[in-house]
Amino acid sequence: MDAIKHFEQGFSCAESLVCEGIDLGICEKSLLSAATAFSGGLSSGCLCGAISGSLMVLSSLYGKNNKFGNEVKAKKIASEFVKRFKEKFPATCCRVLSRNFEFHSPERREHCKQIVEFCSQIMKELASYERV
Repeated sequence: MDAIKHFEQGFSCAESLVCEGIDLGICEKSLLSAATAFSGGLSSGCLCGAISGSLMVLSSLYGKNNKFGNEVKAKKIASEFVKRFKEKFPATCCRVLSRNFEFHSPERREHCKQIVEFCSQIMKELASYERV
């Protein structure tokens, strides 16, 4: 199942990306509980939860002690992710990205859904990046 379907089922932005990572076999199920506090910009409006969730998944693949990873590769992947995100959106801060919406409004949820979908695309592209 993709991140959007998880998001529509009530998972948060960060959780939705991690759920997709689990479904794709990129990360372990145990990562889902860690993603909960990353929603809503780390529960404070800071870094977008969709970005956080995506980077958690990618780090589980490319981070230290993993088959494809090391610290340099994980940071390179994170930098590329944020670069691509900023090409489409003006900021990485949840508060800035959603400033024109009431927090619990359907309009904000729809806006966040678009961000989740975009992060999913980047995450899947980068999940196959430099895997050897």
